[in-house]
Amino acid sequence: MDFMERYLNNASPTGFESSGQKIWLDYIRPYIDDYWVDTYGSVVGIVNPEAKYKVVIEAHADEISWFVHYINSDGFIYLRRNGGSDHQIAPSMRVNIHTEKGPVKAVFGWPAIHTRTPGKEEAPSPTNIFLDCGCKTREQVEELGIHVGCVATFEDEFMVLNNDFFVGRALDNRMGGFMIAEVARLIHEAGEKLPFGLYITNSVQEEIGLRGAEMIAERIQPDVAIVTDVTHDTQTPMINKIQQGDVACGKGPVLTYGPAVQNNLLKLVIDAANKEKLPFQRAAASRSTGTDTDAFAYSNKGVASALISLPLRYMHTTVETVHRDDVENVIRLIHASLKQIKNGQDFRYLK
Repeated sequence: MDFMERYLNNASPTGFESSGQKIWLDYIRPYIDDYWVDTYGSVVGIVNPEAKYKVVIEAHADEISWFVHYINSDGFIYLRRNGGSDHQIAPSMRVNIHTEKGPVKAVFGWPAIHTRTPGKEEAPSPTNIFLDCGCKTREQVEELGIHVGCVATFEDEFMVLNNDFFVGRALDNRMGGFMIAEVARLIHEAGEKLPFGLYITNSVQEEIGLRGAEMIAERIQPDVAIVTDVTHDTQTPMINKIQQGDVACGKGPVLTYGPAVQNNLLKLVIDAANKEKLPFQRAAASRSTGTDTDAFAYSNKGVASALISLPLRYMHTTVETVHRDDVENVIRLIHASLKQIKNGQDFRYLK
């Protein structure tokens, strides 16, 4: 829990993930034999680095954020998205603007309800939301070390609801990084000897197009990839299950069907879940999964890939919410699946 909280509370926006990657790498060091760090910051912990057959378990390390885009003469700051940041939740939020001098506090301002005209109110949009850091001029803003290209992240921190739900920003997908780190710990502490090389991979830049996974997949050149990310819990108000599917926090990991998911590997994961009596749910992806699964699956002339997702409420907000049991069961399912993979296993449909 201490590692989880420190890792989640740390800011690691897309393209600037290194501080979170250091926390993650320091945690898994006792459980691995070697590691790589690539040019853009993806980190890979390796067990059995000499093995020819390579199996990846992967999550992504980055979180959504905002780029400083324009500072006006009155000292107000306008922004561009860095990833899928939600403009509708921004007003009244506190942020940290990350500068070379350290973080600078600011708030997303918004006109008071008393000053707005009923029926003619503007909705928050990327063009009208702004940051106020307490400065009166552009020059004062710049004296704080803020310039175009600085990144701003929301300030909210980790908490637990009703003993069962973990809540915070960036659970998408640093909770995935936490889970694959725990798999590494379980394997090490159980003294298990894997018949293949295991590559525990924490990729950067997923939020802007799976870019870190694309890069690191080419370097590892794996035979198998099991990816974990979050997916939408659809039980809360205002979500259409006909469009979004029927997935619930607390009912287990979600296994996705789709073109990028290799069906023989998926069957192995399902068999592992049934063998260990682990609950799971199912989802269907249209064309792509939208996760790093796609990047691994279509790399290196094709890599057998599967996706084990963690149900999550309120994605891309500061109160992303997951169930404790689901976190534990994703860890168990990845671990159980690894134990079912044989050295040199051929997942092709026709042989």
